[in-house]
Amino acid sequence: MEFFSLSPYKIDPFSLRESLKDSKTGAFASFEGIVRNHNLGSSVEKLEYEVYPQLAVKEGLMILEEVKAKFEIIEARAVHRYGQLEIGDLAVWVGVIAAHRGPAFEACEYTINTIKKRVPIWKKEYYTTGNSNWIQCHEKPNL
Repeated sequence: MEFFSLSPYKIDPFSLRESLKDSKTGAFASFEGIVRNHNLGSSVEKLEYEVYPQLAVKEGLMILEEVKAKFEIIEARAVHRYGQLEIGDLAVWVGVIAAHRGPAFEACEYTINTIKKRVPIWKKEYYTTGNSNWIQCHEKPNL
């Protein structure tokens, strides 16, 4: 399994967590980005993610290498969906294992924020009004 991957299929967070098990770890931190039914005052019906796979995977792998160099962690993984997603679907998953919780939390937050800034994935929102709009994914994250 690649450490950063793209998937047109539903993400299984339980299998991903299992793939990170290591007897050296004392901490596991994860982030799950879930499709919500609203954005900036508009009711959202569904999302569509488009991606440039070769560049996205290359950039995602570079981010995870940076994370491993920057934080005292054992491993990090991330998966991002593409295609059409429904409300409640898991759009992105990040998992980090470390000896201690501090580096695990910090690395997890850094990973998702950096993926949103640098990985070429574009999001289109479909609204209950029948309209749709491409959303800028590379904006300052809401912490």
